[in-house]
Amino acid sequence: MTTPTVDVHAHVLLPEVDALVDGLPGLAAAKALDARRNGPAALAVNGPMVRRRIPKLTDVAVRLAAMDAQGVDVQLVSPSPSHYHYWAEEETAEKVCLLANEATAAHCSAAPERLRGLGLVPLQHPQLAVRALDHALEQGLSGVEISSHAPGRELSDPAYEPFWSRAEETGAVLFVHPFGCTLDERLDQWYLSNTVGQPVENAIALSQLIFSGVLDRHPGLKLIAAHGGGYLPTHIGRSDHAWSARSDAGADCAHLPSSYLKRLYFDSLVHDPHVLRELIRVAGPDRVCLGSDFPFDMGTEGPVAALRAARLPAADFDAVRGGNAAALLNLTLD
Repeated sequence: MTTPTVDVHAHVLLPEVDALVDGLPGLAAAKALDARRNGPAALAVNGPMVRRRIPKLTDVAVRLAAMDAQGVDVQLVSPSPSHYHYWAEEETAEKVCLLANEATAAHCSAAPERLRGLGLVPLQHPQLAVRALDHALEQGLSGVEISSHAPGRELSDPAYEPFWSRAEETGAVLFVHPFGCTLDERLDQWYLSNTVGQPVENAIALSQLIFSGVLDRHPGLKLIAAHGGGYLPTHIGRSDHAWSARSDAGADCAHLPSSYLKRLYFDSLVHDPHVLRELIRVAGPDRVCLGSDFPFDMGTEGPVAALRAARLPAADFDAVRGGNAAALLNLTLD
């Protein structure tokens, strides 16, 4: 028996969702906000970059061939974050999520031994989140993907308590993957919206979960943070100091913030072997999983090679390469 190599950060593009929202009120404003946040230079690169990758994002045969070339046995496939559409009103939002769940499940069903999937929930409408999560699980998906926040709501919002409870009860995997950064036009040059904005959003989202006590109330949550958790794991000492030094910082958080990193999962996509080693040190070798952001340009085409560059002990290498994700996803080993 050998441990499969498992990539927990891979995406699928869903034309069905794009067709559903095309021309609806609110979409133009959402696109305009995205344009302001990214800036014209980034948008000029993004369009052609995505178009070149459409076969890998939509064609299962092309995906499997790319996985073979990477040495990846199993992908955990989540919708492109562009499908969140958190601007949508209730009826449309629910339709988006149900359609995304069904389309992702159909994509993965073409190669069920190699593809696992995640669906979506409408974070902007917390009252619909449990139903959308249940629907995703009914499709055979492993859980859902969520962003770092929804308009006007942080992940610490009490309105999400039923969602966290249901996710904990069902053992659903929750993949926290930001889309867009609220620093807006401050990051609209040089692709800072992604290089700086994504790690910031990851750090904010995890800090909201830690300091608000969500992880105290729901210790069984299976949360995977994209992009290695952003800036938080390598700067968690500042959070620990605040928790110890200030009554307001530690008011709702029962334990030292760094201790919660060992309750979360992180992907390995940090683009630096030294940072990856530090992530594994603070979170534990049992809490980091291989991630590539397949097939986007801010990912890596060689996730196993990137992991090997960290020069980990053999047991840790195998855990991150696939052992941790195989256990998390309840994969059956052949």
